[in-house]
Amino acid sequence: MNVKADFSAIKLLGLDVDGVLTDGRVIFSDSGEESKFFYSRDNLGLKILKRLGLEIAIVTGRRSRVVEHYARDLEITELHQKIGDKWPVFEDLLRRRGLSPGQAAFAGDDLVDLPVLRRVGLALAPAGACPEVLAQAHFVSPSPGGRGAVRQMAEFILKGQGRWDEALQYYLK
Repeated sequence: MNVKADFSAIKLLGLDVDGVLTDGRVIFSDSGEESKFFYSRDNLGLKILKRLGLEIAIVTGRRSRVVEHYARDLEITELHQKIGDKWPVFEDLLRRRGLSPGQAAFAGDDLVDLPVLRRVGLALAPAGACPEVLAQAHFVSPSPGGRGAVRQMAEFILKGQGRWDEALQYYLK
């Protein structure tokens, strides 16, 4: 783990989907309907980040109605799908939000995520990410994508900001 990030600066978390929010499997039914599995603890981790004022964005290479439903359910308005080159989209997102790359974290697992991971203030990867991504990551979650990795990343960010106790107070009141 190579942590040099300024946690206090992190205002936005960007996420890939397949291999980060999910285990990377894409399931198609006979009728062509797509299914993905999302982990409830990851969902809660994202809700906690949002509650504490961090923004969430999804930038993914595939287009999926399932992901649209997921983003709507979690009230994630920055959803960018079928993105081949993620950095220009992420850079535009930062510009529109008035943020620098150093104020963003990104979670990715494969080669297509490297352009973003190499530029953000906090590069995150789930266990099982490809070796090139693991080499760029400031933090590698102990869990793989779709099995709690995003929750661990959320906790990592909030603990790094000294805000984990603040997050817990919501549930202990």
